[in-house]
Amino acid sequence: MKRTFLKTVAVVLATVAAGGAFAADITGAGATFPFPIYAKWAEAYKKETGTGLNYQSIGSSGGIRQIRAKTVAFGATDAPVSGADLEKDGMVQFPAIIGGTVPVINLEGFKPGELRVNGTVLAEMFLGKISKWNDPKLAALNPGKTLPNQNITVVHRADGSGTTFNWTDYLAAVSKEWADTVGKGAAVKWPAASSVGGKGNEGVAANVTRVKGAIGYVEYAYVKKNNMNFLQLQNADGKFVSPDDTTFAAAAASADWFSVPGMGISMVNAKGANSWPVSTASFILMYKDPADKAQSAEVLKFFDWAFKNGKAMAAELDYVPLPDALTADIRSKVWSQIKK
Repeated sequence: MKRTFLKTVAVVLATVAAGGAFAADITGAGATFPFPIYAKWAEAYKKETGTGLNYQSIGSSGGIRQIRAKTVAFGATDAPVSGADLEKDGMVQFPAIIGGTVPVINLEGFKPGELRVNGTVLAEMFLGKISKWNDPKLAALNPGKTLPNQNITVVHRADGSGTTFNWTDYLAAVSKEWADTVGKGAAVKWPAASSVGGKGNEGVAANVTRVKGAIGYVEYAYVKKNNMNFLQLQNADGKFVSPDDTTFAAAAASADWFSVPGMGISMVNAKGANSWPVSTASFILMYKDPADKAQSAEVLKFFDWAFKNGKAMAAELDYVPLPDALTADIRSKVWSQIKK
């Protein structure tokens, strides 16, 4: 069932990329991380209501630019906007879906999840300090495996990206050297000598698939869609875990959403034996006093429908839908600030 569903999403993605999937009834732009589930929700929503969604999957930085330029009714970002900037811009922010960012590799002879890595070693790979797959530090984490004497090519986002923010947020949390020399952000200066950029999660997935010996990072739906190899990752409790909806949900279990203005919490390196270390929410940005109140109301109708009816679709792609108690809080505490 999941394979059939993914083929359906792939068709939706291809059609949207061609510019003809949905009527431009609702306009949005931004993060590529949640695009597969937004596309699936939009397809089902149009069938049920007749209202379409035109969502431009252009990266989180692009989504923030578009909503600030008021060319779309909502922006989408995986790198949450600060409370101060939300206040300055007159916007609200709320999470729409939870997922995970995954280290993906192109290395022959190994099954998905067969090889392991911890945060420190992963950071050294992205720093370029570990440049061969048979490096002793990788070998020590994978006893009994014969790792090839093959160069590592780092594949990263070429555009401003919330996925990059999430990834570098994690690397900065587990590596002081990364935090001190590169830091975290939607765009950073990638230090590895052997590296290549790709636009969107789609571009990174394509480049990792193309380049032998590559390592990159993408949202898990793209791992499934492209049948990609991935690394198991050691979490804050010292357990090696694989990415899926259960490990993403475990990371989100203790999230205190309203502890931060705009709900922009970080879930990286969360405690818990089953927690995936690079889990994140993807956020929606809207104006409190929108210029087009009818369009804004349609956006809220869409996400209200998705929160109520889209859980199974999210689970099919191993995203984690928001719990009902949280969506009720979003309606009462966040959406109530948006003028009708």
